[in-house]
Amino acid sequence: MALNTLSDHDAALIALRCMDLTSLNENDTNDQISQLCAQTNQKAGHVAAVCVYPQFVQLAKQTLDNRVLVATVTNFPHGNPDVDSAVRETADAVKAGADEVDVVFPYRALLSGDEQIGFELVSACKQACGEHALLKVIIESGELQTPEAIQKASEISIRAGADFIKTSTGKVSINATLDAAEIMLKAIHVSGKPVGFKAAGGVRTVAEARKYIELALHIMGADWVSPATFRFGASGLLHDVLQVLGAAQQSATTQAGY
Repeated sequence: MALNTLSDHDAALIALRCMDLTSLNENDTNDQISQLCAQTNQKAGHVAAVCVYPQFVQLAKQTLDNRVLVATVTNFPHGNPDVDSAVRETADAVKAGADEVDVVFPYRALLSGDEQIGFELVSACKQACGEHALLKVIIESGELQTPEAIQKASEISIRAGADFIKTSTGKVSINATLDAAEIMLKAIHVSGKPVGFKAAGGVRTVAEARKYIELALHIMGADWVSPATFRFGASGLLHDVLQVLGAAQQSATTQAGY
């Protein structure tokens, strides 16, 4: 499939339905998370999930209907190589009701030459998720920097049982990039496993989102991009999505003579 084929409207619809609407601020409050949850259902559809800190999982579950999933983060944002701690956080999050857990891969250990601890951590956290919660592994591609390290972290996470691989925590200087996304998507494609991809950190406009969607369509095929396999981790993207969809609706109404 050729790149640059999506309209702004189509890209905005996909971005809305594949969005993990996110608030991961140290000063988040119950009121702010309730307000976040209130934004999940729009006229054009609903987001895939909200992503919040573990202490807000129960509130989000109580606030949302079951159409919108609740995701949280563990081993976040540092990506320490402490398997027991990451597993404990993950198990607690699932017990609190999280549908998805975004765990940070021990990327510094990988950069130091330790490939085994990442496999062990992801594998153990996947087991802690049980049968019903998905595990999304944040490889922190901006800190890994080189294509070889990004590919290695992706491959290790996939082998260890990740349900998704995710670019970034959003807490470092370089977050989602198209170059990293291409490496990660190709690693998924080559693996042949049903693993999803999540671009997180810095995707704020429909124009930016469209590039990631088109890249995924090009590598993975026309039927691959859906909430089951493709996500954006975003806090600011929703505003631009609604602007684009609102403009399209206004244009359609005008053309219809209303």
